[in-house]
Amino acid sequence: MRLVYIAVIASLAFGEDPQPPVVAPGTNGGAPSDAVVLFDGTSTAKWVRENGSPTGCTAEKGVMNCATGAGDAWTAEKFGSAQIHLEFFIPSMPGKEGQMKGNSGVYLQGRYEVQILDSYKNPTYASGSLGALYGQYAPLANAARPPEQWQTYDIIFHAPKCDAGGGITGPATLTVLLNGVLVQDHVAVKERKDACQPGPLMLQDHSGFPRAPHTVMKFRNIWLRRL
Repeated sequence: MRLVYIAVIASLAFGEDPQPPVVAPGTNGGAPSDAVVLFDGTSTAKWVRENGSPTGCTAEKGVMNCATGAGDAWTAEKFGSAQIHLEFFIPSMPGKEGQMKGNSGVYLQGRYEVQILDSYKNPTYASGSLGALYGQYAPLANAARPPEQWQTYDIIFHAPKCDAGGGITGPATLTVLLNGVLVQDHVAVKERKDACQPGPLMLQDHSGFPRAPHTVMKFRNIWLRRL
């Protein structure tokens, strides 16, 4: 009887909160049950060029291959706040250094770049290294693996707060784990004028960079959960 009494008192004190929704977690970084799967290893159908035509990236043996000249790869779907997971494979380019090594980027809403670069024993400007919010925040740590090893980004992105007229009332924020290591800790993102609108995920083709060498970036297991 005493236990029942304690339970009633606790219920009155803390309120009857609704039970959280059930989400079946994925295994080995796989997509949870409520995720939007953007690349499942078999098709690039959810990716397009900026003009809406089919992406120049190709799917083969569970991997999305994006070679120099394929063009930036955009998701056809747009999103606001999201939890994002992707895995990437940077080629070894021993004759290059700095930004000329394997180089790409994942753009949130097509606006904010989380840098992808071979930063293993490859110093460059800090806000342009792997794990950086490009041009804004250097990573808290260099958690890069050597090239030609699969690496992982887990990103929590909160879109900016906006009023009814589309004015920004609070900044977007970003948290990034690189290979399980915290490299961006709830940083406030410098905004753009169109930031109140949802946008796509974009994987950068580095061919627009002056003198960019031929590079084949590989991606797999890309998904997001709307927040």
